[in-house]
Amino acid sequence: QVQLVESGGGLVQPGGSLTLSCAASGAINTMAWYRQAPGKQRSLVASIATDGTRSTVASVEGRFTISRDNAKNTIYLQMNSLEPEDTAVYYCNMVSRGTQYWGQGTQVTVSS
Repeated sequence: QVQLVESGGGLVQPGGSLTLSCAASGAINTMAWYRQAPGKQRSLVASIATDGTRSTVASVEGRFTISRDNAKNTIYLQMNSLEPEDTAVYYCNMVSRGTQYWGQGTQVTVSS
């Protein structure tokens, strides 16, 4: 059983920055960040493979950066130039041996 714990969310003004962290209880493999805004489905934001290969959706390209620290079993999401449309609960995700694991989520609110 893998446990994922997100942190780093909060309230930020438009144009501001936040860094989210996701700590896993064990070794990590391919990891991803998802988000779910009110009334919308959960959607992929970014992913990072074990070799460091990254993928980011177009709506956050150039503003969000996913990274990982294998020694700490942790991934990060650096979010810059935040927009009100980025407001959502952000979830960490990992697939291990065919099972999907999710964290509890961390709220990010972008508002003036």
